[in-house]
Amino acid sequence: MGSNNRTTAMSAIRTMTTLAALCVLATPARAADDHVALFKNVVGQVHVQRGDASLPAVPGMQLFIADHLTSDAGASAGITFKDGTLLTLGAASDIKVRDYVFEPKQAKYGFSVYLAKGSAIYSSGKIGKLAPESVKVDTPTATVGVRGTRFIIEAQ
Repeated sequence: MGSNNRTTAMSAIRTMTTLAALCVLATPARAADDHVALFKNVVGQVHVQRGDASLPAVPGMQLFIADHLTSDAGASAGITFKDGTLLTLGAASDIKVRDYVFEPKQAKYGFSVYLAKGSAIYSSGKIGKLAPESVKVDTPTATVGVRGTRFIIEAQ
């Protein structure tokens, strides 16, 4: 390899390193443990809109407050929140995580999602058992307050 080729290769490496660093700096910083849930399984195409980014959901992926989830026809996803709440996103659904607080030492609890369309199955975790009044599932036409442990909800 000639010195001109080495110089070109080194310049390209520096450019890629600089671009990678800029991408890292442009990504919003998150604390190591501020996620609220994990995808346990994903069937078909499920997407997470996080800020300006649209990400394909995969098992093990973290979920954060303000994440907006959409599933294609025939797709579904199983999600487990930190308190053990289970949420199954049905096919052709659109749901947003509005709020989530699980701080049992301070007795602070909150769970709020908005199902714009589609279906979801909710199964209570510790929040629903300790503070059921703090759980809300909203749809375009109704707000569901949790008093039981498991329900299916649909929005059209």
